[in-house]
Amino acid sequence: MSTSSVRSAKTQQINFRATTRQAETLRRAAAASDATLTDFVLSSAMVRAEQVLADQRWFVVTNEEWAAFAAAIDEPLASTVRFRELKQRPDPFTDDE
Repeated sequence: MSTSSVRSAKTQQINFRATTRQAETLRRAAAASDATLTDFVLSSAMVRAEQVLADQRWFVVTNEEWAAFAAAIDEPLASTVRFRELKQRPDPFTDDE
């Protein structure tokens, strides 16, 4: 049996409200896609969810932009005196005194 034909059991229920117009549009789109309303809504929502999550972890840059980024992170900081001073201060988030 191929992995594409294996389906996970749907054990979670998600309820939401929609306007009459939204519900009718979704029903028509599901019918036009030859899918159940549930499958259509889940498929559409999953595509959008994956896009949103990918936008948070996947960045596309040109070769020139990547070279500029790599050069910037490879350069030493101009001055670390203030960072060293900050590191010497007590940590306000610990109980150490």
